[in-house]
Amino acid sequence: MKDTLVSEYRKIVTTRTWWVLLIVMVGYMVFLGALMAFVFTFDGGAATGGPTTTGTPQGLADRDVAIAVYTLPASLGYVLPLLVGVLSVTAEFRHRTLTPTLLAQPDRTRFVAAKLAAGVPMGLIYGVLGTLATVGAGAVVFALTDTPASLGDGSIWAIIARTALALTVWCVLGVGLGFAMPNQVVAIVVVLAFTQFVEPIARVGLALSDATAPIAKFLPGAAGEAVSGGSFYSASGAGDILGPVAGAAVLVGYALLLALLGRLTTLKRDIT
Repeated sequence: MKDTLVSEYRKIVTTRTWWVLLIVMVGYMVFLGALMAFVFTFDGGAATGGPTTTGTPQGLADRDVAIAVYTLPASLGYVLPLLVGVLSVTAEFRHRTLTPTLLAQPDRTRFVAAKLAAGVPMGLIYGVLGTLATVGAGAVVFALTDTPASLGDGSIWAIIARTALALTVWCVLGVGLGFAMPNQVVAIVVVLAFTQFVEPIARVGLALSDATAPIAKFLPGAAGEAVSGGSFYSASGAGDILGPVAGAAVLVGYALLLALLGRLTTLKRDIT
């Protein structure tokens, strides 16, 4: 199992895809962190003239604004580690390297487990760097606008750490999705469509009714935000989220369910 795990990890880090997407993610999160921090603090200064609340419709306190900014990776940046996980599997099918892989490791269940485990360190890299990039950019804007960055609060750092953890799980979920949907082009289109359009629209729509609002908590994106313990969407009035433990359980459940689906379908067939 150790050899299989090392092999699967090396397959990821020996390609250019992972670090290209990592650079894109860091730049994207710096932009989002700075932009959203400016939006919150600019409105706050214009509407209240004071440092304790912002001018958002919800009148968020400074600590809540900091949380909304620092958890942006879990709210908006998770698509990149998700794609890395997807590509780590679908590349095997696209480039036809799966046959020699299964010849070296004929136990397909062990192969799936090794792929999922190899996604953990890669997801952790994305989680830590993406989250720190957001926090750094947001803190700079807060300093320039005389808004408390709240980085002296230990609970804020716990939220930051859980945000990095959420992105780690998203990478593993991407691995599971890759097994369930091995066509690389289709998988990428589905990921982009679902994360950027389908789920955000669904969350807003479900939140409009008290009867359907609880369902939104169990969508993958909402579960990822719940892991961090903060949410840009919920801070904007787009619904509540689960607790961190429940959110992690839901997100991990999606990852394992997709991996199991792939094992019972994609890997059940003969591979040529």
